[in-house]
Amino acid sequence: MEKSPIYILAIESSCDDTSAAILCNDKVITNVVASQSIHQKYGGVVPELASRAHQQNIVPVVDIAIKDAGITKDQISGIAFTQGPGLMGSLLVGGNFAKSLAFALNVPLIAVNHMHAHILAHFIDEPGYDKPKFPFLALTISGGHTQIVKVNDFFNLEILGETTDDAVGEAFDKSAKLLGLPYPGGPLIDKNAKFGNPKAFTFTKPKVDGLNFSFSGLKTQIMYFIQKNVAENPNFIEENMNDICASIQFTIVSILMDKLKMAVKETGINQIAIGGGVSANSGIRQALLDAQTKYKWKTFIPKFEYTTDNAAMIGIVGYQYYLNNKFAKKTVTNQARLEF
Repeated sequence: MEKSPIYILAIESSCDDTSAAILCNDKVITNVVASQSIHQKYGGVVPELASRAHQQNIVPVVDIAIKDAGITKDQISGIAFTQGPGLMGSLLVGGNFAKSLAFALNVPLIAVNHMHAHILAHFIDEPGYDKPKFPFLALTISGGHTQIVKVNDFFNLEILGETTDDAVGEAFDKSAKLLGLPYPGGPLIDKNAKFGNPKAFTFTKPKVDGLNFSFSGLKTQIMYFIQKNVAENPNFIEENMNDICASIQFTIVSILMDKLKMAVKETGINQIAIGGGVSANSGIRQALLDAQTKYKWKTFIPKFEYTTDNAAMIGIVGYQYYLNNKFAKKTVTNQARLEF
């Protein structure tokens, strides 16, 4: 007898995107994302404005996700939500909504770690995308995180290295701000870098022990570099934008790849999966694709829509939790800082 399908409603609200998804087992049926453009004029996410926008978006986003999936609320098997890490006000909107709806529908509630979800996004059943085999190494790179994680199974994850200060996404965005590019600047550095010479300007890579990262020194170095050259030539940025972007991106990608090579050597694991918003960066994706031939790695790059914050990745963790009866109590609380 064929088993009944498991429908997971997933909710993600860790930062400035309100997202809801419906998964049928490990397949994504709908993945709806409402972005907030209000933060652009402030040059970064304003937490209070983000939580207000989530309150406006959460009901319509969930409603669309369920209706477009062609199911009714009564068919939902469980509700997964982002417990943390993230902005507390934003997390509370998604968390409280999920708890209320799970209580009303009398279905299990599943609390999900946002970074865990970025890693397990690789297990969404998506045509043309292979799934990594355990154990594998995951590089999670976003605006708030930079980590190398050893993934032993769905629930056993071990952080091998992480940033000691700023995350890689912040390094991209702050560098872009120094160049006068609007927020979010990371994708614009990537766009300009495609037309520049990556070796036009040299930046020193920070020396950090083990598999940990540091980006604060690099940010300072880029700031002094720009200030010095603009003082000598007021049009320096304008005349060299593509080359500056290409050189910054080349340095950051080199830092990430150096640590990955070290992790592969230390663990003997040559399966590498990337996740998080910065994994959409074309320079990083290309470096990983090149590593398949150069170092004989097996690399896994998720579908673009599963790299940025989205509910589908929360749903795939929710599905695995559901299969293993790992449910949260209705008294579960959101946490701005949350470890694996």
